Parts: sequence; structure tokens; C-alpha cells
Amino acid sequence: MTVSNVNTGAEGQPQAGATEPDAAAAAAAEAAAAEIARLEAENAELRDRFIRALAEAENARKRGERERREAEQYGVTRFARDMLPVYDNLRRALDAAGPEARAAGQALIEGVELTLRDLQHSFERHGIRRIAPALGAAFDPQLHEAMFEAPVPHVPAGGIIQVMTEGFLLHDRLLRPAQVGVSSSAPAPVK
Repeated sequence: MTVSNVNTGAEGQPQAGATEPDAAAAAAAEAAAAEIARLEAENAELRDRFIRALAEAENARKRGERERREAEQYGVTRFARDMLPVYDNLRRALDAAGPEARAAGQALIEGVELTLRDLQHSFERHGIRRIAPALGAAFDPQLHEAMFEAPVPHVPAGGIIQVMTEGFLLHDRLLRPAQVGVSSSAPAPVK
């Protein structure tokens, strides 16, 4: 028996053409790796889009909930502003009634007082609060509107000297500022 110089494979087959199948297997492995990389990139992109879509949906839900709460809480703003002159007129009617008018038209005055009280209770039920600053209180530009400024002795600068109309808040939002007169710095003494 003679031994030949032909290399044999694991199963005893010659490996003379072994480079062609190795190249095909390497190409197939490369193609599979490229396909896997492409699919992983596509997967990452789709995951990113999915997470962004979830975040967008959550933001839309929160925004809708916030808008619903605001509409529920502040939806009556226009109607409330329209009712403020009614309140002012009832208040003026009571302030204008002197002692003689009160004695002569006691039933009418009581009716106006009851109507004003009922309107105030309705305001309170719907979250509308009066802003009635005290005389001498500090001017707050967030709640008050200065209608005039005048020097008044014994009142510090920036103190309220007159309330012309009361202001109103709807929950925490300003419906109308209180219209007030404000003390300016005291006049210099004349020498």
C-alpha cells in the first residue's frame, strides 16, 4: 500500500476545491450578519418610534385632562364677568339709599339686600371670591388697579385710601381687579 499526498477531509474526501465552499459560506455568513445588523437597526428605530408615540399619547392624555379641569373650573369666566356689573349695581343701590329712603321703602331695600346676598352665595358656590381691600392696606398690583393717586396725611405711600369697586377672583384667577385710590408720598411741608 502506498500513501498518497492528497489531503483528505474529516470524512476522507479530498479538499482540493475547499476554497469555493468556504468563500460561499463566508459570503452567506456576511450576508446573514448584514441582515441581522439591518434588522437590529430597524428594531431600534421602531422601538424609538414606539417609545416616542407612547410619550406623545401620555402627553396628550395629560394635556386633555388639564384642559378638562380648566374648562370645568374656569368655564364660567365670561358669565361671571357679565354678572359683576349686576353685583355692582345692587351694591350701589344699597349704598345710595339714605335713611329716609330706607324708612320709606323698607320692603324694597330688604328685597335688594336679599337679592345681593343670594348673588354673593351663588358666587361663592362657583368659586368666585370678592377682593375688598381695607383702607390703609398696601396696594397689590396683582389684585388692585390704581385709579388715582393723592397725598394723604397719616397714610403711608402705597396705602389704599379709597375703594371704588371691589375686585373678584375665580378660584385663583383674577376676574376683575379692585379699583382703588392710592396714597402718594406725603406733600412736603410748606415753610
